[in-house]
Amino acid sequence: MLEIKFDKNGKIYSHIKGVYKVATPEEKVRQNYICTLVNAYGYDISQMDEERDYSGLRGSGGARADIIIWESVKAKNENKSPLIIVECKADNIHISERDYMQGELYARQTDAPFFVTHNSYETRFWRVMKDKMPGYRQEISNIPQNGAGKKEIENLLKSLVAFKEDEFANLLHKCHNIIRNIEKLDPAAAFDEIAKILFMKVYVERLLLKNENSTTNIFTKDYLDKLENDIKNNPLIKTDKSAVETLFENTKKEFAKDQIFSFDEKINLKPNTIIRIVSELEIYNLSLTSADVKGIAFERFLGRTFRGEIGQFFTPRSIVNFMVDMIDPRENETACDPASGSGGFLIRIFSRVRELIQTSIIKEYESFKKELLKDKEPTAKQAEILNKKYDELQENLSLENKNSPIFKLSNFCIFGTDANDRMARTSKMNMIMHGDGHGGIHHHDGLLNINGIFEDRFDIILTNPPFGSQVEKDDLIEANAAQMRKNDKGEIVPRDGFEEYIKGYCELYGKETYQKAQLKIIDNVGKPIASLFNLKENLTSDKTEHLFINRSLDLLKPGGRMGIVLPEGVFNTPNAAYVRTFVEGKAFIRAVVSLPSETFLSSGASVKCSILFVQKFSLDEQARWNELLNSHKNSLEILHKDELDSLNEIISYRKNKGEKEVKFSKDDKAIAKARLKVLQEDIAKQAWQNAKNDFDYPIFMAEPLSVGITSTGETGQNVPNELMDSFDEDGNLKDKGIATLFREFLAKHQISWSGVNE
Repeated sequence: MLEIKFDKNGKIYSHIKGVYKVATPEEKVRQNYICTLVNAYGYDISQMDEERDYSGLRGSGGARADIIIWESVKAKNENKSPLIIVECKADNIHISERDYMQGELYARQTDAPFFVTHNSYETRFWRVMKDKMPGYRQEISNIPQNGAGKKEIENLLKSLVAFKEDEFANLLHKCHNIIRNIEKLDPAAAFDEIAKILFMKVYVERLLLKNENSTTNIFTKDYLDKLENDIKNNPLIKTDKSAVETLFENTKKEFAKDQIFSFDEKINLKPNTIIRIVSELEIYNLSLTSADVKGIAFERFLGRTFRGEIGQFFTPRSIVNFMVDMIDPRENETACDPASGSGGFLIRIFSRVRELIQTSIIKEYESFKKELLKDKEPTAKQAEILNKKYDELQENLSLENKNSPIFKLSNFCIFGTDANDRMARTSKMNMIMHGDGHGGIHHHDGLLNINGIFEDRFDIILTNPPFGSQVEKDDLIEANAAQMRKNDKGEIVPRDGFEEYIKGYCELYGKETYQKAQLKIIDNVGKPIASLFNLKENLTSDKTEHLFINRSLDLLKPGGRMGIVLPEGVFNTPNAAYVRTFVEGKAFIRAVVSLPSETFLSSGASVKCSILFVQKFSLDEQARWNELLNSHKNSLEILHKDELDSLNEIISYRKNKGEKEVKFSKDDKAIAKARLKVLQEDIAKQAWQNAKNDFDYPIFMAEPLSVGITSTGETGQNVPNELMDSFDEDGNLKDKGIATLFREFLAKHQISWSGVNE
């Protein structure tokens, strides 16, 4: 068994070179992987080389491959082409497209059929597509073991994209089927139970990792048996609950503030079923498994489990990716989806910003390294400085460091809510599987305030709200929708059980601000939910999508950006004119993208939709709009003053004492009221149009024919997608996607969108 070795000075031993080397962060990664190649794949040290200089090769630019592996010692000695090139990078940082390309170019230059990109965050295996230009590579399941025959190597070359995600997704689906078969539950009910076990597994493994800091801390049958034995035999543990019941109670407390589980929620499975599921899942520690593996696997499991059953909660990935690309989220921005469904928008925002943070850390480290070393080999002192800098930067990628950008992103920047308890759990677990960011996910009516989801809070809203239904006037605001209440003295205090959470919210957002957000509910208990919104006067009911437009604009900060999927009727029917007027008076319409009718067919929706992108007015812009509107209204009222005065005189007429004749009859008054209403409406419409003319600005419009989804719901690389850039076989840009065209539109008109267009 080959092991990492250090000398008394902290240098790390290179088994290939036979010398101790300065232990830079990159060197530690390389030597660790050399041990893996020997211990797991059977390669001999004599078959390998490290940091071989390829500067003599055409196009190499002085490159040095981290690890080179030959098929045999003889092939190495005869200077034949290697079998595998390994490109190593500093630990725990996402490997970028540039790194994949670098590994591929080394492999091409040496005519190696395989290359590997590696750090402890991810290891990916690739085959070189020698009949295509650089950039066209294919990911495969593994590299060959030492001594693998020609047939085994050929099979590996064909094992395209055999991801571990598939293994995990298949395991989740297997667990789902076990529950269905043993417990005789329908798919949705079976999913609810596996979700409870997954939440419990996450809770236990995080607790174990925190307390013991060991990579072997997995939620297992043995762990359950030990806890069960402790409960029965330890007199200090006083409970009549089983180990599973105890752990699930603690799990519910862990997620209590998010209202994911009801107070009396239980795992509705036989003990043996629970133990079997826990045993099946032992292969993965969810706290340590790569977020990429967990996230993609969980989404695949969801898609397979709920296809055709709750499809309305899933926005197609191509649409999600496009909308996130259009919105362009940045570090330190807060984002919300008030109808989060499975959490697709929030996951993509989280992943996108996390990658920006990681890229920034990489650049800072590489810049520091370049400045320190001046392209020379590091001394021991310089390696010490590099390691110190590396450790310092790694703290910025730690969820345990409360001052890190990743911790801030996960805990303070991502918010979502869904009125469906199953989807709230799904969204939360989906976020956990993708690397956290779940703290702001709640089971709650998206039209009402909770935690940090309240007015004027967000830089970004991305949502695909429910539509086609009505929020009726008897859909009333209930007292339990708020986390606070008024006591007998009229003071705003937490509801029972929410004291700890309210204290945290008040510290985070400010006591006055949070109480004001809660009063929006408390002061309106018993009133229609629709009455909270200003789409038009005296609103008591309206279409769901209309209210979510209002809600989303309310949630945005001044200058905030929103992307929302809407049925096309909102954009063109007379009945929705008041909605369009409301939006135009609150925000700039930046883009409208009309989607093909088949876009949502696989989700069970046949309605043709468009995506609306708006930017809420700043305070100055809102003041300017209001001033323009009032100015035009006043001008038109002066223009029609005589007619307005005449009609008002008729309406306000009262017979004086002694006056023999009635000057204006009831009929006269009724006619005057009707005429006055029409005239005032005409004035309002004309004032609005005049203000729009003065407040004119460009709007980006697009109507793609294909968005990466066929009429049968098929997706994939072979399905045309006009939303994103497309490339020819040589890797050259073929057609600009709508997202790119939108960015060019913003630049052309000098529109500040995400802060990078200024």
